[in-house]
Amino acid sequence: MTIPTSNAAAPLEVAEASPQKTPGSPVLKGGAGRSPGKLAWRRFKRDRSGVISAYVVIFFILVAVCAPLISKVYGKDPFTTYGQNQEGLLNDFGFPIKPNGGISGDFWFGIEPQLGRDLFTFLIYGIRNSLFIAGVTTILVTVLGIVIGVTAGYLGGKTDYFIGRVIDILLAFPSTLFFIAFWPVLISILVSPEEATPVWLTITSLILVMTAFGWASIARLLRGEVLALREREFVEAARVTGASPARIIFKELLPNLWTPILIQATLALPMFVSAEAGLAFLGVGLTAKTPDWGVMLQRGADVYQNDITFMLFPGVSMVIFVLAFNLLGDSVRDALDPKTKR
Repeated sequence: MTIPTSNAAAPLEVAEASPQKTPGSPVLKGGAGRSPGKLAWRRFKRDRSGVISAYVVIFFILVAVCAPLISKVYGKDPFTTYGQNQEGLLNDFGFPIKPNGGISGDFWFGIEPQLGRDLFTFLIYGIRNSLFIAGVTTILVTVLGIVIGVTAGYLGGKTDYFIGRVIDILLAFPSTLFFIAFWPVLISILVSPEEATPVWLTITSLILVMTAFGWASIARLLRGEVLALREREFVEAARVTGASPARIIFKELLPNLWTPILIQATLALPMFVSAEAGLAFLGVGLTAKTPDWGVMLQRGADVYQNDITFMLFPGVSMVIFVLAFNLLGDSVRDALDPKTKR
């Protein structure tokens, strides 16, 4: 008996080889066909706290960038001592006569005790200076951490051992105490005691000192990532084909490191904002003449018993910004690496 042949298997093979979409066919789940960036963006948009935090951070950045324009439209600046120039703003003890720190239609956030500067413009310029210092420090720390961490992980051997010990020392060192002790020494070397310290030199020295102690954490993380990646098959294949170390680093390793780099950068910026404000609060860094978050908190701590409003606005705004940026960093981490989401 001859077994009849059938072509039933042929259509199945063709259907498997070249599937066609038909009306009502199921859509592939899991984001098939999408790039990792699009998948991360899609996950981030579903995170409500991350989106709200992003809007808050963007608002603060816009305020910092547009501070001169806002000040011009507002009609005041952060340096004029309005309380001393105009009568009826400060009492005999140097505190605002009007309640709530002198808040009025002319002075939206009130005026500063003793000097009588406008608190609103002082705050927006303080945000501008603090974010500039923290932003530049974050960029320098990230670049330095990438260079040192990738170099140590890729070269290995004695280079890795030496860099690893330096990183361990920096991470174990009480950096805040060193800031307080070393910064005046650095300023005394660069500026004569008879001369006033320029603001640009103060800002530059703050950035350099914080960068010198801030790169170790990201370098240590990237070193560990590179140590694991350099033994992978795609790196070995690149070596076999004769690729140079620079090509391996830039074409093979760095594309696989952008996720931890971006996460560490988003978490580092609010840390440097807090660090710079803390140093200014302790009297290290910017002085009372320069608008700054930490300077405002320091001045507010001196007068809070008589004028709590002066500390309220900078304190609340700083808490909101740091909290929003930390939440943004967590959301970015979860979007880029969903396995870490709890």
